[in-house]
Amino acid sequence: MAPRKIAAVGNDVAQQPAAIADDRARPRGRPRSDINLDAAADAVAELFAERGMDAVSIPAVARKLEVSRATLYRTIATKEELLGVLFERSTQQLTEDAVAIMSNGRGVRERLSSLVGLQVEAAVRMQQYMPVFFGGAGIAPDVFQRWHTWSREYESLWAQCVQEAMDKRVLKKADVVATTRLLLGMCIWVSRWYRPSEGISTGDIIESAIRLLPAAPVRAKGTQRIRRSPGKS
Repeated sequence: MAPRKIAAVGNDVAQQPAAIADDRARPRGRPRSDINLDAAADAVAELFAERGMDAVSIPAVARKLEVSRATLYRTIATKEELLGVLFERSTQQLTEDAVAIMSNGRGVRERLSSLVGLQVEAAVRMQQYMPVFFGGAGIAPDVFQRWHTWSREYESLWAQCVQEAMDKRVLKKADVVATTRLLLGMCIWVSRWYRPSEGISTGDIIESAIRLLPAAPVRAKGTQRIRRSPGKS
C-alpha cells in the first residue's frame, strides 16, 4: 500500500510546474488562499457523479473550486486526501442523522423505519462513491482505518434499535448482529443497482424495504400457547 501512496504523491508533485503556470493564468488580484473543505467535498462528489473515480484529481477539483492547483496543494496534496475529505463529511452526516433519529422519542418501529430510509437515501445520494468507501480501494490507510472505527460505531447504533425492536416484538427474535448487517447490507446494495431511468423513486425503494421488515406475531393479552402432548392431535 505504501509504494502506491508514494507513487500517487510523486505524480501530484510532477504536476506542480503546471500548477505554477495555472497561477500565472489567473486574473490579477489577491488570490484565494483558503479552501473550504465542505466545498471540496462537494466538488469531489460532483466529479464522481460525472465520470466516476477516475475523474477525481487535484487539477479537476481546483477547477471546480475556481482556485489554482498550487493553492489546493497547500491544503489537500493528493487524490487520497480528496477522497478522505469526502469520506469524513459523508460519515459525519450519516452519524448525526442516525443519532437524531435514535433520540427523537418516537416508537421503535418508526425509528427503525427512519434508519432504513436514511440509509437508502444515502445509498442513492452517494451511489458513485459508496462502493469505494465500503471496498477501501484508493483510500489512504489512515482513512480506511477510520472507516473501520466509524463502521463499528454506526453498526452499533443500528444494533441498539434492532435489539429494542426484537425486545418489543416489532421484529422476530434472531441474532442481533446478523439481522443488523443484513438490514444495512440490503440498504447499501441499493447503490449498486439503482438507476433513475428505471422510474423507481427513492420513496418507492424505502417503502418496499420497510415492508420487508418481518413483524413478530402478536398474541392478545391473557392468551397462552397451547402445548400438545406428543402423539395427540
